[in-house]
Formats: sequence, structure tokens, C-alpha cells
Amino acid sequence: MTMVKKSITVTSQQDSWIKAQIESGYFGNESEVIRELIRERQIEEQETPAEIEAIRKALIEGEKSGFSDRSIDEIWKEARQRHKMKHA
Repeated sequence: MTMVKKSITVTSQQDSWIKAQIESGYFGNESEVIRELIRERQIEEQETPAEIEAIRKALIEGEKSGFSDRSIDEIWKEARQRHKMKHA
């Protein structure tokens, strides 16, 4: 992969944080810290649209289902049962 040299400016607080990451031994230099942050952000951006769509779908489904006569305890009981079935 081709590497491109960049020059960035950070605050003194950010610089201290970057140096602390290197001192922890997890990163070898400043570039590794910045590249890791970029990779994490790229992954986050790839996952976010699908997660948002799933939440929207659940909200719409909830609105369409209308009001319930069940108690909060009954609703929680059902939710826990669904969760157990889904993750069993």
C-alpha cells in the first residue's frame, strides 16, 4: 500500500494523549496512533448506516403496533424471552 506523508496540527492535550499511547507500548510511533484512529472511524462509518436503518425499522414497527393493554412487567417479560430465544 502506498504511503502518503501528511503534516497535521494537534492541540497540546491531543499531543500528550498520542504520546501516552506510544508510551503504553501499544503503538510504535505517532503515525500508528493516527492510522489506527482512522481505521476505527472507517469501520464505524461502514457499520453505522445499517445500524441506523435497523433502529428506524424497529421504531416504525413499534409505532404501527399501536398501544398495548399489557403492563410494563409483561412487556419486559416478553422482551427477555425473545432475547433468550434469539441468543440461545
